[in-house]
Amino acid sequence: MATRYKLYEALQWASSYLEEHDREGHAAELLLRHVTRLSRSAFFAEMREELPDETFKKFQQAVEDHKNGIPVQHIIGYEEFYGRSFEVNGDVLIPRPETEELIYHALNKADRLFENDQSLVAVDIGTGSSAIATTLKLERPSWKVTATDLSQAALKTAKRNADRLGADVAFLQGDLLEPVKDLKIDILLSNPPYIPYDDLKTMSDVVTDHEPHQALFADENGLVLYRKMCEQLPGLMNVPGLIGFEVGAGQGEIVADMLRNAFPQGKTEVIFDINGKDRMVFCELHV
Repeated sequence: MATRYKLYEALQWASSYLEEHDREGHAAELLLRHVTRLSRSAFFAEMREELPDETFKKFQQAVEDHKNGIPVQHIIGYEEFYGRSFEVNGDVLIPRPETEELIYHALNKADRLFENDQSLVAVDIGTGSSAIATTLKLERPSWKVTATDLSQAALKTAKRNADRLGADVAFLQGDLLEPVKDLKIDILLSNPPYIPYDDLKTMSDVVTDHEPHQALFADENGLVLYRKMCEQLPGLMNVPGLIGFEVGAGQGEIVADMLRNAFPQGKTEVIFDINGKDRMVFCELHV
């Protein structure tokens, strides 16, 4: 009879194997917890327990799938974001930690800019999995949150996430601000496609082969959608108001200048993420 792997042995094998193939070794833990259905605390408490043969085979397959480029989140079916689990698949971007920072700063700025008891109108443009919109609604239940996306398939995933997490979000299909042109907006957040097409050849196949290009890449060196939104926003924003964009590293000042041109009286600033990259641009509109 073949020797059974203990949990820690399976973890060590998978971590080394993935690193040998230029994948993140940390993925091994996520995949092993997925096949064993163990919480993180239980996982570490049972490190010396043996894995049943069938479970180890599932784990081997999951590791092999990730080695071959399938994102961990697509294998396990979700990504953690702002303390909640969001379903992800090939129709939506996998939410990133940088976007958690966008929400964190937006909430803090909104609390200073608006009176707490106001029923604010918040909009998420290009919602994808609805990570931004659903999180905003759950963190600030009094807000009226609307989310838009060009992709009908993405909106189906977005709505499933909102429904499962109990967030009352309105979802509209359409291009950028077109679906919300009749709203007067207090808070607008967007994490649009911002990667220049030239970057495609240097990116990981885990991203380029499995995440929707429509949600990743944009013309004009990745800046076209910011330019279009900045052209459309002045007629839609209330004062006071808050606009927050996630941007690609190195795009911060260019996007900030677009907002300064659109809102000369606004207070526009670039905020760096925890890795020291210019990832967020905010414009506060004061009375």
